Amino acid sequence: MPIPERGAAAASTAERTAESTAESRRVTEVAIAAARAAGAIALRGFRSADLRVEVKTDLHDPVTDFDRACEQRIREMILAAYPESTIVGEEGGTSTGAGSLTWYVDPIDGTANFARGIAMWAVSIGVARDGELVAGVVYDPVSDQLFWADDRGAFLGDEPLQGRGATAPERATVALNFPLARDLVHFPELALEQYARVTRRFAQVRGLGSTCIALCWVAAGWIDATVSFETHPWDVAAASLIVRRAGGAYLGYRDGAAVPEAGAHLAPHYYAAVADGEFEILHEIMRTQSRRPQE
Repeated sequence: MPIPERGAAAASTAERTAESTAESRRVTEVAIAAARAAGAIALRGFRSADLRVEVKTDLHDPVTDFDRACEQRIREMILAAYPESTIVGEEGGTSTGAGSLTWYVDPIDGTANFARGIAMWAVSIGVARDGELVAGVVYDPVSDQLFWADDRGAFLGDEPLQGRGATAPERATVALNFPLARDLVHFPELALEQYARVTRRFAQVRGLGSTCIALCWVAAGWIDATVSFETHPWDVAAASLIVRRAGGAYLGYRDGAAVPEAGAHLAPHYYAAVADGEFEILHEIMRTQSRRPQE
């Protein structure tokens, strides 16, 4: 093939790459705008005397009118920008579109905290293109902290996240929402024994009550590891990408084993840690507890 044609092909490839990059960054901008808009709505209900709380599946699973209002606003903004999108939301379920983008939306991750006036909740929006996560946004409206990630890396506002922290348990802080009531349905004695081992081995153990905040704090190096069970893609899609882009580890678990990275956000259980952190006791918990039957 003549050299000019090679040059033309290379230029065409470069143009397509630039277009793809620009489009990916537009997706991030839409997710950020939607998260901020939802956060503003949620703040109007936070610590409000008029807040109404309902129960979904059980007493551990509350929902408020603000969860629904926030998700509705997010959906409107997504579809205005990308009308052929598929949206998977905690409150509104799945609306299927013909396009390549899937948006995973948790309008208020940490509703139980939100409902009690505890400032530990956030808006979470993750975006996948043809099954691969390309953008993640987690917005904490109370502290006005915006965590986000795309092909540029992971950031808190404008500051890059490095995901560095303690790598040995005796110096590390781990966030657990384990064992909860549902964790004690399967292997209860083992769950309590494993929890006791974690409290003995780790310097600090914390329960935050928000999956996406725990993961973002790993990405920031504010805590060093976190594990959770019985999660959904809307809980973890955004923050799992933020952890990985920050250089940390995120592993989805199913049936006693880690799943391939591409589908980790679809797995029901997860382990995450700072860069170079390797906490075998947490992997042991994942291998045993992730064998539980799905509810």
